[in-house]
Amino acid sequence: MSLADAIDHYHELLLSADMARESWATLTAGMHARRLYFGERPLCSVLRPRLIGEDQYALLRRAVGAVARASRKVADLGLSPGPAGDAVRAQLMLTPHEQALIDMHPGYADPSAHSRMDTFLTVDGTLQFVEYNAESPAAIAYEDLLSQAFLEMPVMREFAKAYPMRPLPARQRMIETLLGAWREAGSPGGEPRVAILDWSGLPTATEFEMFRDFFAEHKLPAVICTPDDLRFREGRLYASLGGTETPVTIVFKRVLTSEFLVHYGDAALQHPLAQAYAAGACVVVNNFRAKLLHKKSIFALLTDEQFQGDFSDEEREAVTYHIPWTRVVRPGPSTYQGDHIDDLLAFTRANRDRLLLKPNDEYGGKGITIGWESSADEWDAALKVALGSPFVVQEKVTIAYEPYPALVDGQVVVGQRLVDSDPFLFGSEVDGCLCRLSTVTLLNVTAGGGSTVPVFVIGE
Repeated sequence: MSLADAIDHYHELLLSADMARESWATLTAGMHARRLYFGERPLCSVLRPRLIGEDQYALLRRAVGAVARASRKVADLGLSPGPAGDAVRAQLMLTPHEQALIDMHPGYADPSAHSRMDTFLTVDGTLQFVEYNAESPAAIAYEDLLSQAFLEMPVMREFAKAYPMRPLPARQRMIETLLGAWREAGSPGGEPRVAILDWSGLPTATEFEMFRDFFAEHKLPAVICTPDDLRFREGRLYASLGGTETPVTIVFKRVLTSEFLVHYGDAALQHPLAQAYAAGACVVVNNFRAKLLHKKSIFALLTDEQFQGDFSDEEREAVTYHIPWTRVVRPGPSTYQGDHIDDLLAFTRANRDRLLLKPNDEYGGKGITIGWESSADEWDAALKVALGSPFVVQEKVTIAYEPYPALVDGQVVVGQRLVDSDPFLFGSEVDGCLCRLSTVTLLNVTAGGGSTVPVFVIGE
């Protein structure tokens, strides 16, 4: 049977009103028990998980892994002196403070020890990437626990009788990644102790608690703190909480570097986190070199032939088939699909029906203008903004849609949702996947009709 047949079978099971209501009640209780909320909003609002076949998951692993390896080759260029490194850094548009942090050695090799590639994967196997979240990817713990909640649903138990399936847990890989980076750096501080670092009052705070509890279950002590809670004294980093100072040797950095630098300004490089990092008193995961991969212009580098010299055939093919054409917004000549462009701005202005504009260093859909949903005047205004600060222009990709059932006024309603597939990477290896649904073009958990669902792979 095909994947479409499996989805149809799942929806047929929900034609039983009792099955639908009992399944929704079970899922609601499961989310409450596990604190699966984004702020005060339940993570999931639908009755079906994302279902993919073994062949689809294999495609994700193969293509995402190849692009991740190619990205690291570009990042290595960005760390090198000389004209090639200068050209990469010019495309990335790093700030002086970002460059200063990148110049510090993190103690271990991979600039992005864990990351997430945001993609669209259709039922028929079309795969196109949207961006590389290489710095501070969320949702690993959310996905693991949401999978557990789904497995308790009566409809899932019934579906599994016809279609064996497996979840994609990834929290254990996160522990292995943190400890691997710490050991590679020489085990600073004598024993591993984690600080989960971000600002207070965030809607993702429950995920920090999930990780803290999971780490504790695996004998890895952890605290949740903000950058303001850190102290660096006598060569050691501490988290100061409630009058107690706890030594920290691993920083699980969820705070974005851009926000850290904006918050502390010129004092950022003297912050305890930066001091401990420079002194090798702790490891930071992800480290500050993740910026080399996290900038939206990494896709401009990957899709520009002049930076592909060290790519393997598999990496070049993955970039060609799965990465959308992307360029830094600047006046002057460029290339498009191998053809010469006299002026990138004129090309961008004339092709808004298949292009969008993105800030080079934002998240959650902030600042994006979608050309095919904009008027000519709106597009021109957005292009003027893009010329005044770092932006990229990117080609439209094939968006994935699937039908998802929801319980509305006691009745099951099946509606089309935009569906993204966002595999988690550990180094360059895929393990696990986030999936988000939306009824609007920009996909994130706060979008219209937004929902997070777990991903299950249907066996042969």
